Amino acid sequence: MTFSLPTRPLARSAAGVGLALALAAGTTLLTGSAAHAQTVTSGSLAFSGDPGDWISGGQSYSYSTADQDRLDVTANPEHTAISVSLSGAHGDWWYLDLAAPEGQTLHAGTYTGATRSPFNGPAEPGLSLSGDGRGCNTLTGSFTITDVVYGPNGYVQTLDASFEQHCEGWSAAARGEVHLSNPAPPAELALGVGVAVDGKASTLNGNATVHGTVTCNKPVAVNVSNRVTQVSHRTLIRGSYGTTVNCTPGAPVAWSASVTPEGTVPFQKGDVEVASTATALDPDYQVNVTATKTVAVHLTKG
Repeated sequence: MTFSLPTRPLARSAAGVGLALALAAGTTLLTGSAAHAQTVTSGSLAFSGDPGDWISGGQSYSYSTADQDRLDVTANPEHTAISVSLSGAHGDWWYLDLAAPEGQTLHAGTYTGATRSPFNGPAEPGLSLSGDGRGCNTLTGSFTITDVVYGPNGYVQTLDASFEQHCEGWSAAARGEVHLSNPAPPAELALGVGVAVDGKASTLNGNATVHGTVTCNKPVAVNVSNRVTQVSHRTLIRGSYGTTVNCTPGAPVAWSASVTPEGTVPFQKGDVEVASTATALDPDYQVNVTATKTVAVHLTKG
């Protein structure tokens, strides 16, 4: 779709240690809330409206990163919807939401019969252009995705789309285009946690000392928590400990924990179960990544 857009009007008011280790090899877990919006490296948003269109006021608007306007974009984890927000260099602000029908990936193609996102019905695409204090209560419209490339955790590498939106069933429409381009997505944070199979049971304070390593593929602060459990002479002995280590790629980073028993019975010489959890925030995607490992550890007196 093409149209001619005049100059933008004046602005409106309105985130090796050499140890015998049992290394974590399980699936990395991601936790966190909504995907982290990313600032667009290169992009533009332009739209214009017919006389009587509520959103555009019958005017034309053009924004781009080249003009110091800021665009942010994110997709949901299922890649069924994309949200674009714009903060204009002169105070303008706009939001554009595009969504596929329920259960479908938002991919290249034309979507007709769109209604207001995120309140579109299960079989309907979702669309919404709003901003500067104006939005549709209900809307109908359509949009075409020419190209879209996703990365992990809501990352959008490329988006080229055009759209047409009618507020409240009116014939007047707002029509526009969005073009976004970002670098290839960064690697996701990969964490590993290892637990050494040897430890100490202190004869002085009854604590259990356990140790191991963490690994990572980017510099992060890793929280390591450990739960130590032992059954000795039909008595259950437990204790927990947490520590933080700075992990850098390239070599395992050691951690050590002195675990105090929760009751009055000290940890004994013999076998214990150590459940270790390593957690860190992925700095590129702002999601928490967790690795876990449970190992049988033999404690000697020390």
